[in-house]
Amino acid sequence: MPVTEIKIPALADVPAAADQLKTALAGHTVVLFEGEMGAGKTTFIKALCHSLGVKDDVSSPTFSLVNEYRDARDHPVYHFDFYRIDRVEEAVGIGAQEYFDSGYLCLIEWPSRVEALLPPSRLLVTLTVTGPESRILQLKVMD
Repeated sequence: MPVTEIKIPALADVPAAADQLKTALAGHTVVLFEGEMGAGKTTFIKALCHSLGVKDDVSSPTFSLVNEYRDARDHPVYHFDFYRIDRVEEAVGIGAQEYFDSGYLCLIEWPSRVEALLPPSRLLVTLTVTGPESRILQLKVMD
């Protein structure tokens, strides 16, 4: 599978990178965000949601596991953070599979913790820290 790279030289470039990812979504509804702690997954998701027309305050659902926002078309956007789950059954308990199968955009932080629940078709976004404010995003379609 080909990998697309988006370079983010500084924090000020995050919105432009989010616009690029928005274009790359093209039919993908399950988007996985991988990266070390502090790589900027939530910051990037905030910028992506803004690009999608979300007016709500976008914050990490670390304790609630999922936040729901509305995009410019009034469609739901689901934001998951599975960092704090201990067992995949916790994700099953909140109906994660139903969200993933809904056809609406699901933005998932720490997806490796729920790997068994993820659909085969998804977009993997890997954030790599390259400097104090710089990052590289790698996009890879998984089928």
